[in-house]
Amino acid sequence: MLPGIGVFGTGDIVRALVPFLRAKGFRVEAIWGRTLEAAENVATELNIPFHTNKVDDVLLRKDVDLVFIICQPDLHAQIAVKALGIGKHVLCDRPAGLCQFHTDLRFLPAFVQMKRRVEAGYVGTVNVCDVRVHCGSMIGTQFDWMCSHLMGGGILTMVGSHIIDIVSFVTGQRASRVHGLMRTFTKSTDKINGIRWIDSDDFCSFQMILEGGACVTATLNSHMGGGFIQEVAVCGSRGRLVVRGAALYGQTTSSGGMATREELIHQGLDEPSLLTNRNTSNTRINSLLPQPYLQGLFRLVGALKEAFATGDGEHGWLKGPVASAASFEDGQYVQAVMDALRLSSASRQWEQVTVATDETQLNPLDQT
Repeated sequence: MLPGIGVFGTGDIVRALVPFLRAKGFRVEAIWGRTLEAAENVATELNIPFHTNKVDDVLLRKDVDLVFIICQPDLHAQIAVKALGIGKHVLCDRPAGLCQFHTDLRFLPAFVQMKRRVEAGYVGTVNVCDVRVHCGSMIGTQFDWMCSHLMGGGILTMVGSHIIDIVSFVTGQRASRVHGLMRTFTKSTDKINGIRWIDSDDFCSFQMILEGGACVTATLNSHMGGGFIQEVAVCGSRGRLVVRGAALYGQTTSSGGMATREELIHQGLDEPSLLTNRNTSNTRINSLLPQPYLQGLFRLVGALKEAFATGDGEHGWLKGPVASAASFEDGQYVQAVMDALRLSSASRQWEQVTVATDETQLNPLDQT
């Protein structure tokens, strides 16, 4: 029997996640929102039987064994620590403090195959990773946590966290030094002006030096309305691999230095029904829920079903199906990189990446 689900958050991603969960046989038992009204609206829309604005009301329910934390990042640590403390299974979205567990891209078949081919020597020694992400604005019609960098908003957190993780995932290397530039160009809109201003970054460019000597350069630009474009390239001594959207391409170089014709390795077709039956006319939704991330999320939910369905009862699970998922330790690394990038943007210098140890890290409850 699959575990009952409790969801923390009422944003756009919840409207994609809940149908995915139900399609795989999970029961969504409860939802939490910052306000009772927000929780009630989403519960009514998605036919979720229980809603609340109190964290403990969800965590203490006997029919909830697995919680998805998809609310504003500055609340992740508080909720995750409570949930883990009482024995709940936890899957946490984009990073905040100690509790990052952002796994969407790791389950995208294109990146799974990219990792395998890098490990098999397709590109030879990894020298350069080049990342480009273009999307529309992530700001809505009213002020919310997406507008505030203190609450976890901004393109570095929302997109850059995934990029930092996926580079480490496919190369097997972590960053040792970073240099970053973050800017907020849109500080107000027709709907958001006056007392509260937008201070979350809408543009970010950064470089990373990996442990093995490879260089990474990434540009994240949310000023490109009309669609979501993501390209991740890994270049090496023998060739290159490129994920464009959800498709994987490869090109090798001969001993004489001649490049072969680029080949399509994985086509990256959408999952048939659930991914296509959604409103794609909203620019902000396209930026927050791009197709590659939705496909990864759909695959993750499928892996969770396999892990729990083959485990020992509701409280047991098998690690195999979700072995590639990011751990909390991976999340700490991503947070450390983002902290160093923010420091670099302020200092205008290269900064070391320092991951807190058990002896030096703060209590997660102190980070909210």
